[in-house]
Amino acid sequence: MQEMSSRLMTVRPDKMAALVERAARIKETLEQGTKKPYRDVIDVSWGDPQKAGMKPLTFVRQVIAACLYPQLLDGDNLPMDVKQRTQKILRCCDGGSVGSYTLTAGIPEIVESVAQFISQRDGVSADPENIWIHSGSQTSLTSILALMLSSEVSTKRGVLVPVPGHTTTPLSVMALGGVAVPYFLDEERGWELRVDELQRALVSARETCRPIALYVINPGNPTGHIQSRKSMEEVIRFVAENKLFLLADEVYQSSVYDTDSEFVSYKKLLHELGPPLSHTLELASFHSVSKGFMGECGLRGGYVELLNMDPTVMPYVQQMLQLLTTPPVVGQIALELMAKPPQPGDPSYLLFKRETELIRSTLVDNVKRVQQVLKELPAVSCQPIQGGGFAFPRLHLTPKAIRKAKEADMEPDMFYCTRLLEDTGLLLSPGCVYGQKEGTYHIRFSILTAADVMEELLRRLSAFHLQFMKDFS
Repeated sequence: MQEMSSRLMTVRPDKMAALVERAARIKETLEQGTKKPYRDVIDVSWGDPQKAGMKPLTFVRQVIAACLYPQLLDGDNLPMDVKQRTQKILRCCDGGSVGSYTLTAGIPEIVESVAQFISQRDGVSADPENIWIHSGSQTSLTSILALMLSSEVSTKRGVLVPVPGHTTTPLSVMALGGVAVPYFLDEERGWELRVDELQRALVSARETCRPIALYVINPGNPTGHIQSRKSMEEVIRFVAENKLFLLADEVYQSSVYDTDSEFVSYKKLLHELGPPLSHTLELASFHSVSKGFMGECGLRGGYVELLNMDPTVMPYVQQMLQLLTTPPVVGQIALELMAKPPQPGDPSYLLFKRETELIRSTLVDNVKRVQQVLKELPAVSCQPIQGGGFAFPRLHLTPKAIRKAKEADMEPDMFYCTRLLEDTGLLLSPGCVYGQKEGTYHIRFSILTAADVMEELLRRLSAFHLQFMKDFS
């Protein structure tokens, strides 16, 4: 217990907690009839599409509904392919019910569907034995980190993590007794991941720990960048030369908006590079139903694929992963539907195609509007949003604003977001939550919103920013 307590005390408190709690109180007062300059709270601090007004895909919800309540199959309201898919899924469930336990790795037929999805994406076969389904990609990542960060070694182990980056990963590393080693993305070069910065971080880390893994997010969160093939190849060679394990967070792989950019998985590029790298570099890649066109954050379905694990270590990995609880069946079903959506000729295909095209066009338009509005605001700069789920503009705050923030015992971008929430009802995240270079300040907000929500968000943000800069000029 003492060791556990000491670990937990190294984990930083959630910087967003106070803002989230204040937003909840404001929402309550509005519901009670309190008059404010705005009618509601718009929360775009999370990458939660449905919370921000995006609609779920009909096919996905119809199949899940029928799996949960099979009596729906008796009526005439569901398309034939929905009924057939439902019946197929239920045959894979013990007792023909989604209420039954499954294997820890997931329902075998669904794991096989995920393997086929990966194979079609990369042109490289995927072995179902190397795929594990969990309740979201973050659970998958934490499970792998737990295997790597053994507390029985005398020297602490380190994981290189991006700054800015997803907040949960470094917190998980620290909670598991490891060291989160920051490497900084280059904002001036479109949040590029530079190998010379990785080398600097690696050398620096060796003074306090033994680095064993590199964690990358592509497309980036919160940065919205997409790694080029050249950058990815440099990363692969760096990982191989330094005998690191590569952890690739690829949950936004279907969220690409820039026509000059493309998502390429690390597994695919590794295969293209050929031996010896393709046969030796250890890789864990992660994906989820929470992002992209699915946007099913609440269903909790994600997976990890392990590649090139040491054959002598793999049985131990499998044994440890067997100790985990079985993943939620509804989340597994969502993964099955992501991996195998309706195809041309299926009764549900045309509606599915229309809905996914609408989602894509909405997000592309959102990105264009965000970049247009931010470009017109004074003291704001934003690198191109190539993909992912967020805008991450930089605030060039005045000395007076920075001084007022310090007087309020807040980091400057937290001060900005606090004032923004109080004055406009917008809940955004400050850049300090994700890490940033000293002396720089940012805000993050989701672009995974309905078009009308995005327009209202940008209207409130623009009006507030102009007044804020005037007040603190």
